[in-house]
Amino acid sequence: MSWIHDLLAGIGVGLVGGLTSGFMGTSPGGGLVIFTVLLLGAEQHVAQGTSLITQVPPTGLAGVRRYWQGGNRSPLQWIAWIGLGFLVGGAGGGYAAAAVSDSVLQWTYVVYLVALIALLILRRDRKDGSHATVDRDELPWLPLLLIGALAGFSSGFMGIGGGLAITVGLAAGLRVPQHQAQLVSLIFSVIPTNIPAAWIYWSKGLMVGWPAIIGILAGLWIGTDLGARAANGVSKAVLHRVMIALISVMALYMTHKALT
Repeated sequence: MSWIHDLLAGIGVGLVGGLTSGFMGTSPGGGLVIFTVLLLGAEQHVAQGTSLITQVPPTGLAGVRRYWQGGNRSPLQWIAWIGLGFLVGGAGGGYAAAAVSDSVLQWTYVVYLVALIALLILRRDRKDGSHATVDRDELPWLPLLLIGALAGFSSGFMGIGGGLAITVGLAAGLRVPQHQAQLVSLIFSVIPTNIPAAWIYWSKGLMVGWPAIIGILAGLWIGTDLGARAANGVSKAVLHRVMIALISVMALYMTHKALT
């Protein structure tokens, strides 16, 4: 029966998205978009809407707990400023996405991923331990607000959750240690800051069926916990290299989709 196929495919999408999310400390949007296209055969707008809608429930809570148990901390001021920017950027990105074609979304996604790869490659590591933290007073509010706005816009426009922008912005832009940056990013898979963007896609019917969504949610709960557990067992250098590799694969796949 088709609903069983959609449920199982959704579980597969959620597991892969969750593992990626937990290991890289990002919201699962990027992986969800790609694997919703691959396993469920969805169009770009539908894949993005599905990604945003399935990120409204706090599926990353188990992953946050794993990072917290690993000794990483997330200052409340960071969450507040990033969250404020995220809300504003998310609504704008959602409305902008509805006005452009699938092709424009795909190429924008490619350019966005390439820019993130460049930032990761060019970043300079802090000279501290892999699980060191930055004090809340070391980071000014304006860069945090701008990171949140970029993350929100990318979430609404490309349906990718915004976690990649937060992780790369903190780690590469503000030189926050990798594990700490990933914890901050993963927290935004628990706080439903993408509701405005998700509502825009929902209201336009841009989502897959409910069996697939239920499967995705189940897969995300399990995958995020397993991915975060694995991340706490490796160094920041390994996380850094894996993130570059995974984003590169995503960029190559989206380039292929845009060209075909």
